[in-house]
Amino acid sequence: MLSIGTAGRRIGKGYKPFIIAEMSGNHNQDLERALAIVDAAAKAGANALKLQTYTADTMTLDIDKGAFHIEDPESLWQGNSLYKLYQQAYTPWEWHKPIFDRCKELGVIGFSTPFDATAVDFLESLDVPCYKIASFENTDLPLIRKVASTGNPMIISAGMATVAELDETVRAARESGCRDVILLKCTSTYPATSDNTNILTIPHMRELFECEVGLSDHTMGLGVAVASVALGATIIEKHFTLSRADGGVDSAFSMEPAEMGQLVKETERAWQALGRVAYGATEKEKASLKYRRSLYIVEDMKAGDTLTHDNLKAIRPGLGLPTKYLDVLIGKQLNQDVSKGTPASWDIV
Repeated sequence: MLSIGTAGRRIGKGYKPFIIAEMSGNHNQDLERALAIVDAAAKAGANALKLQTYTADTMTLDIDKGAFHIEDPESLWQGNSLYKLYQQAYTPWEWHKPIFDRCKELGVIGFSTPFDATAVDFLESLDVPCYKIASFENTDLPLIRKVASTGNPMIISAGMATVAELDETVRAARESGCRDVILLKCTSTYPATSDNTNILTIPHMRELFECEVGLSDHTMGLGVAVASVALGATIIEKHFTLSRADGGVDSAFSMEPAEMGQLVKETERAWQALGRVAYGATEKEKASLKYRRSLYIVEDMKAGDTLTHDNLKAIRPGLGLPTKYLDVLIGKQLNQDVSKGTPASWDIV
């Protein structure tokens, strides 16, 4: 269990899932749209709003050929150079403060993913409460150490990382001053498919690294996120936009406000349903016990009559003897007159 933010929002199995709305580049280079995304995330019930802090120049080189050009026909970004893609997607650094200020006004935790040391220094100047490490940077140990040295909690996407790589990353973070490491199971395809998500890794990851574990989810819909809560995920991150129809670099696999609201509700329901290992009637179930089947006299009878399968039956409600005693009672004689609808009991035979 750990706390994030000035409000001390708790994260752990004893608390409802912590939901992060990832803005990424869905602001479409419009600050007013970015602020509207914050408003919509807060209204939907998200606990946090995350940005990404980089520039095209801190990410790559301005080259539009070879490995710097996206050729993959299955990629959402096919035909772009990396540089042009990051120019389109980045969040201007001067927008961070007004976005974070809006988050504070609405009770939402605002933070970001830094992609290099300059971004960390910039975010420190804004006093962010925690940091996210993207899947593609989870093996960048110098960056990990830089972020860890701030002492803030680190949320690290585990996409593509081997166990050995994650071990190096977690060790580097802890040795460099981070007390609270959170790992997110992640499939780094955009969008991801449910059959390529492997969320059974979540409890294994929790046990292996002894930390909170969640899900960075690029699948469509709610199913994977809800299932991950049942496996122990305490954080869910989803990309978020006002409308997929508006376009944008990540819009195709982003949630809309109504969907985010459903995510908040359904993951909380999944968490509530976990409860504890329990058998027998709960307090609220006890009133239903009377509607079990039990043994009843089903016709008017006289003292001395013999109980048979015709006059003694297992029916509802459950105020008679349990049905397991049916064969014990068959053949017994009544010691008194009984009317139809009398619950069977030992004192009538």
